Amino acid sequence: MRPGGVTVIVPAKDEAENLRRCLPSLAWAEAVFVVDSRSDDGTDRVVADHGATLVPFDFNGTYPKKKNWALDNLPIRTEWVLIVDADEVVVPALAGEILRRTAADEADGFLINMNYHFLGRRIAHCGYNGAWNLRLFRHRLGRYERVPATPGVEAGDNEVHEHVELAGRVRRLVHRLDHHAYPTIAAWVEKHGRYAAWEAENFDRFLRDPIPGGIGRGKRFKRRLKKVYLRLPCRPLVRFVYAYLIRLGFLDGRPGLVFCILLAYYEFLCGANRYAGRLRVADAEGMGAGQAGRIEPATATGSRRAVSS
Repeated sequence: MRPGGVTVIVPAKDEAENLRRCLPSLAWAEAVFVVDSRSDDGTDRVVADHGATLVPFDFNGTYPKKKNWALDNLPIRTEWVLIVDADEVVVPALAGEILRRTAADEADGFLINMNYHFLGRRIAHCGYNGAWNLRLFRHRLGRYERVPATPGVEAGDNEVHEHVELAGRVRRLVHRLDHHAYPTIAAWVEKHGRYAAWEAENFDRFLRDPIPGGIGRGKRFKRRLKKVYLRLPCRPLVRFVYAYLIRLGFLDGRPGLVFCILLAYYEFLCGANRYAGRLRVADAEGMGAGQAGRIEPATATGSRRAVSS
C-alpha cells in the first residue's frame, strides 16, 4: 500500500441509472470499485464504460455485509478509502478538498455532510441538514461496526445504519456530497421496508448493548438519544412533529410535508415489524409447548398397560 491516494468503494445493486451520474464524478480517484450484488439492469456495462472495476458480491445471509467485505477483500493499494453510494455525487469542490486534506496528514478520517434530494427537490430541513457521516478514512484504521444479520430477515446485504469505527483523529470536510435519494415514492417504500425489518430485528440490541466507542462523539450522542427515543410511545407521531415542526420541515414546502409523513410511516413500519416478530416468537413457543404436552400413542398405550397390571 502506497502512502496517499484515494480508492473509492461504491456498493450497488441494480443502480445502473444512478451510476451514470455517480461514476463520472469519481474520475479523480486512484481506483474505483463497484461492489455489486449480481445486478441485472446493465450495471456491468455502465461500470465498464466509466473505467471502474466491477466486483461481484454474494451475501451469505449473516456477515460480513458488503462494505466490510469490500474493505477486507478488495486489492486496495492506497492509504485512503472513500465510501460513496451509487445515488451520490462527489462535486468538484469536494473532490479537490478530499485530495488536498488527505495529503496534509491532519486527520485519520473525515466526516462528510450531504445535500439531500427527494423527488428531485432539495430537502434543507426535516432533520437532514446535518447528516454527517464518516466516509473518508485511512483504510487500515476503519471498519464498519459489526451487526450480523439474522437469517431469514430481508434487511439487505449492505451496511446502511451501521457506522465506521475508527481508531484515530477525525475532522470535518467543508464541502458536501450531493445525495439524490429516492426519485420516486416506490423507491423510498421499497428500501425503507427493508430498513424497518433491520430496525425491528435490532430493537433489543440497541436498548441493551453498550455504544461502540469508535463511532465518534456525535454518533455516540445520537445513539444515547435513540435509547431514550425507542422507549417513547406513539413514535410515528413524535417523528412527524420532530421533523415537520421542530426541525422546520414545513419550510421545504410540499416535498417536506410528504417526506415527513413518510418518516412517520417508517416509524410505524418499524413498530409493526417488531410486533409481527413478537407474534412469531409467541406462536413458535406455543407450538413447542403444545408438542411437549402431547402424549404419543405408544406412551399412552404403555401407561394403560401399567394401570391394568
